[in-house]
Amino acid sequence: MIGRRMRTLSSQVRYAICGIFDLAYNADLEPVQLRVIGERQNIPPRYLEQIFQRLRRAGLVAGKRGPGGGYTLARGTSEITLRDVVEAVEGPFEEEARGADDAPSGDDCACGPDFLWPSLAARFASLLEETTIEDLCQESARRGIKRASAEYLTYQI
Repeated sequence: MIGRRMRTLSSQVRYAICGIFDLAYNADLEPVQLRVIGERQNIPPRYLEQIFQRLRRAGLVAGKRGPGGGYTLARGTSEITLRDVVEAVEGPFEEEARGADDAPSGDDCACGPDFLWPSLAARFASLLEETTIEDLCQESARRGIKRASAEYLTYQI
């Protein structure tokens, strides 16, 4: 059986990647409220809350309550991979690969050799493992994507 992650990333994973990227690219190491991330990334804040709870439990973000509260990255951008984010939201890839090996060969899909699905899952997991949040931030800067934090700067004399 082909797992959902093999065909496309779920909306939860896409939102998690967008949210953690926004935090890394725009936060300037200050806590950011999910409402602000949601507005910038066009993600419903309630949905983002659920996703960030998973990211927090996985040790990718840290939350601060009270005035000036919000979320910060719990590790450096070069230490957080896209695989970390995917697995925080959907669980480890190894389970998916094992499930493909154990699936009866004709119940769900007779569309190819059974050995292919675990191999593809492993390659996809490897690609996600090689891509860090820092890589996304650097590519965004190279492409000239503006940082939102510049919009919020105020100067007083």
